[in-house]
This record gives sequence, structure tokens and C-alpha cells, in this order.
Amino acid sequence: MNLSESESLRAMLAGEDDLVVVNSCAVTSEAVRQTRQAIRRARKARPNARLLVTGCAAEVERSALGSMHEVDGLIANAAKLDPRAWNVAPAALAASATHTRAFIVVQNGCDHACTFCVIPQGRGPSRSVPIEGVLSDIAVHVDLGTREVVLTGVDLTSWGHDLPGAPRLGTLVKAILTRFPSLPRLRLSSVDGVEIDPLLFDLIASEDRLMPHLHLSLQHGNDLILKRMKRRHLRRDAVGLVNALKARRPDLAIGADLIAGFPTEDEAAHQDNVSIIAELRIVHGHVFPYSPRPGTPAARMPQVDPATIKARAAELRAAVSAQRSQWLTALVGKPLSVLAERDGTGHAPNFARVALPPAAPAGELVSITPTRIVEGLLA
Repeated sequence: MNLSESESLRAMLAGEDDLVVVNSCAVTSEAVRQTRQAIRRARKARPNARLLVTGCAAEVERSALGSMHEVDGLIANAAKLDPRAWNVAPAALAASATHTRAFIVVQNGCDHACTFCVIPQGRGPSRSVPIEGVLSDIAVHVDLGTREVVLTGVDLTSWGHDLPGAPRLGTLVKAILTRFPSLPRLRLSSVDGVEIDPLLFDLIASEDRLMPHLHLSLQHGNDLILKRMKRRHLRRDAVGLVNALKARRPDLAIGADLIAGFPTEDEAAHQDNVSIIAELRIVHGHVFPYSPRPGTPAARMPQVDPATIKARAAELRAAVSAQRSQWLTALVGKPLSVLAERDGTGHAPNFARVALPPAAPAGELVSITPTRIVEGLLA
């Protein structure tokens, strides 16, 4: 989502001289630290430029970032894609040529209240882009020959609840596949498993053009911790979903967000977090060491000490690495259709990363049968 928004900002502000924009994140304290670091680096590199900050940290950490002497001003997150907020002339936004995949934002904000999360503070309530608006955005990219579209949002699977008739995400996915029969690849970003509607389930399980890659907003494998996080699923819900999907589509690759060291997490709860990695066969893991965010209920709970959090995060990453190694080994010798990137690699439908021959044209689908694994990449 940040990639998509940053490309829109880049296009909208392309005619502005001596302007630096930092599009910030606040999902963890580390993200805020990196934002401050990026601001200082940008000011050092461009001492005479006008430096403006937007994004979630510009909302959640407004006073702290606004008081930095390097910062000339803050742009409200909700207004950052409005040219009027920047005092620039409105311009037609061309499709980005920076990325080989098109990232299409179909939803923003969040109506949930997870106890660790500041996203609602930074982005506000959930809002959905109507179907025709999404189709119009995608058409621009398809006309330019884009081979893969990625649907993204803060809470992607909540799409549609605020639209007339309250359609579900499956309806949008079906509409895209129907409108663009020549689009070979459609991918979903992070989803909340409990919000997957029956039509979306069937499409994930059976539609070849919807990529066999499901990234779950899982967060933890222990039921008590999930309840304290105020998540809406339990461990058995995630296990049941993955097992049901894999029964129909065995090549489905599972990814997940996992938080290490959530407040009150004891060793037994941590081991539940570790064990769900093997049970769900998670091969794309995004592990967050817990950090307290301002104004959240979890920040007021009994905290786990930082050294333990760091060690537990390392154990989670090692467990994901073990699953990923087994998975990659099983893919050796199997033909793959790979979307070539500009860095000499590409992604298979299951999001396995593949090293490609130098002549592979960026943005095109390349057939390759990997024969080995080199530094975590199929080759």
C-alpha cells in the first residue's frame, strides 16, 4: 500500500523543484525510528530543499516529528493524495513504470480495535473504493501491458462494507477477473482470514489466475494472546481455513504476520506461536518484535523484556526459515512461470523468488525450471 501511495505522490509532485517528501510509517517503534533517520538523511543530502512529512507517523507522532528542525511541515495522512494539500496543480496520474506489478489500493483505514495497533489513529475508519473505480485504475495498467495486479489495503478483506449493498471482496475479485480476461495474474496482499467470504474462498481455491499465495494477518498462535490482542479469530480458525484451502489447492503458499513478545506472553504461549508455523506450513513469514505504540491498550499491559522479545523473534524467524527451506527444496525441478523484476530476479505464482537469466525482460512472464537453491533463491 505504501508503495502504491508513494508512486502516486511521486507522479503528482513530479513538477515540483527542491521538494523532498517522507511518506512515513508508524506500525512499530522501529518504523518511526527509521522515519526520523530518513528525515535526517534527506535533510543532509538536500539542505536547501523543502522537506515535508506525511503518512501514519505524521499523524501518530505529529508533535515529535513536527518539532524536528529538519522538517518544514506536515501533510495530513488523509489528504496526502489531494493536490490541494500540497498547493500543486491537479494532474492526471499516469501508471507507474517503477514496478513490474501494479499495486491497486482498494481500501483504506480500519474499523477494528486490535490492542497493539495504531493504524486506525493514522488512517481513520475503513473506506472502500467502488468497483468501477477499481476497474478503471486497473484498466490503465492492463492497457500498458502489466502482467500482474496486486490488490492492497489496510484491511483488504473488509472491502465493500461501506458501499451500497455491502458487497464482499469476492465480488470485487470476480469482477476484475471477468472484466480483464487477458490479465494473467491477480494477487491479494495481507488478508484477515475470518473475513474471507464464500465466493472469495472458492476463487482462492480454484481460480488459476488468482495467485496461490495467501498472506494471513495471523499475529499469534496462542488463543489467550489472540484474545488479549482483540483479534477476531482463534488458532483453530486459522488452521481450519488453511487446511480447507489446501485440500482444494495443494500448491497454495501460506504467509503470515506474527508478533513476538506480546505483553503477558509466557514461554508456553511463545511455543504456541512457534508451533503454528509448522502446522500452517508458513513459508512467507513477517515477524514483528512487539513494541508498545502510543495510546494503545497493549502499551498498558505487563510487558515482556526486550531481550526476551528479540530472542523469541529470532526463534520465530528460524522456524519460518526451516519451513521455507523445505518448501523451496520441493520446488526444485518443477516448471514455474516467473514474473521478471528489474533486479534479475522474479516471483513465481506462489511468490517464491527466483534468480533469472540476464536476458529476462522485466515485466514479462518467463518459464523456468529451477535446478538448485542459491542464497535462498531458486535458480
